[in-house]
Amino acid sequence: MAIHAINTRNQLAGRIVEIIEGPVVSEVAVETASGIVSSIVTTRSIKKLHLAVGQEVLAIFKATEVLLATV
Repeated sequence: MAIHAINTRNQLAGRIVEIIEGPVVSEVAVETASGIVSSIVTTRSIKKLHLAVGQEVLAIFKATEVLLATV
């Protein structure tokens, strides 16, 4: 099965640069044109999707709010 189209604009193309695997959840770091994006996913999903360092992926964001702070 392949994704041919998706209706979200909140996405960044990139390449996996690091996977820190845990027993239940893992962290995947993706290098994009905007910088590194990290995602916490289940270790089961990493295995099911055959994710590996060097693989090209889409980081897709779902957000219900954006918070701003003054600095």
